[in-house]
Amino acid sequence: MGKRRRSRELAIKVLFHLEFSSDDPATVVALICNNFGVSEDVKPFSEELLLGVCGHLKELDSLIRKASKNWRLERIARVDRSILRLAVYEFLYRDDIPPKVTINEAVDLGKKFGTEESGAFINGILDKIYSTLNLDSQKSLTV
Repeated sequence: MGKRRRSRELAIKVLFHLEFSSDDPATVVALICNNFGVSEDVKPFSEELLLGVCGHLKELDSLIRKASKNWRLERIARVDRSILRLAVYEFLYRDDIPPKVTINEAVDLGKKFGTEESGAFINGILDKIYSTLNLDSQKSLTV
């Protein structure tokens, strides 16, 4: 598994933890790394993603709300919500990550950490946001 995938997994674990507490993200990163044996090489990218998501939470949640017409944000499973936030952050603020890669990574994370339906649910929401933002004209889609 690649370093960025492991970094995203760490970010999802921290974001999920933050759904239940108001702990400092850096403290949670250290806690999870120490308890789950996460290697140091994944921390920098993970921390970049975490700071970005936490810094833009209202904007990310607003886009997710608009795209999930039949689901209130509060009703979306916490792990799915964490994955969606991370992916939408990548759409908006990470020009170095092609949107299609972001979607694929998010769907895979949903399948790993969520329910049987999480992958399809996450794909649907992200596809709608992707289409709304017209990311094809803003980012290169080459891998």
